[in-house]
Amino acid sequence: MTQLTFWNSVPLPPESHPPDGESSAGDRTPTTAYLKASGRILPLKELPEKEQPVNRLHGYGPAALSTIELLAILLGNSHQLHDASALLAAFDGLTGLARAPIAELQRRPGVGTATAARIQAAFELGRRLMTETAADRPQVRSPADAAHLVMPEMMTLEQEHLKVLLLDTKNRVMRLITLYVGSLNTSLIRVGEVFRDAIRANAAAVIVCHNHPSGDPTPSPEDVAVTRQIVAAGKLIDIEVMDHLIIGSGFRWVSLKERGLGFSS
Repeated sequence: MTQLTFWNSVPLPPESHPPDGESSAGDRTPTTAYLKASGRILPLKELPEKEQPVNRLHGYGPAALSTIELLAILLGNSHQLHDASALLAAFDGLTGLARAPIAELQRRPGVGTATAARIQAAFELGRRLMTETAADRPQVRSPADAAHLVMPEMMTLEQEHLKVLLLDTKNRVMRLITLYVGSLNTSLIRVGEVFRDAIRANAAAVIVCHNHPSGDPTPSPEDVAVTRQIVAAGKLIDIEVMDHLIIGSGFRWVSLKERGLGFSS
């Protein structure tokens, strides 16, 4: 079986984004087009046609647009850029918006039932893209590869989730399974369930992942105890536990394998 090369657990840096309304795309981003001297964000209908977000996306691609412009497109052309800006502010940015229950979204000005559903659908499509199971499935060569796959969803969760990545003999991702929702506790977790889907899928190895809603990925004694039990069980049934990742906020994560916690030396 292909062996993983475990790198140091250096947290992945957050993607560099300029402030909303700005872009690294230079003169392709007309920040002054929708900001008056007073700083008021103009309604979309007051923008020149070529500077409408939809037209700019067609002309320059989505990377040239600010977060506000992208969200305004999702809200619909009849909405103001101000609505998108206010929505981001209400939920403290994209991470908070991704966590927001649909009922809370619907209560915001300019967001109805259908728009709230579109917002949640957009975030879910982004998450699923990270674990796409097409012929060219992602291959995990390091803890960073695995962390990058699960972070977009797991760093936004408000409760602890225990998930398992199933890998084939070439360390390609087969599936991502959610096993538990709630605080990890050795008295509640049935270790056999960690391997149930792996056995059914004939997976060669697994990577266990769970998040810390507090944002701090530092392993707790419970985390280490759970890891030790899972690793021992995997050896008995010949399914390798490649790692146990803890996901925090701000693209922070920890590999228990690299730290030697719960894994025999």
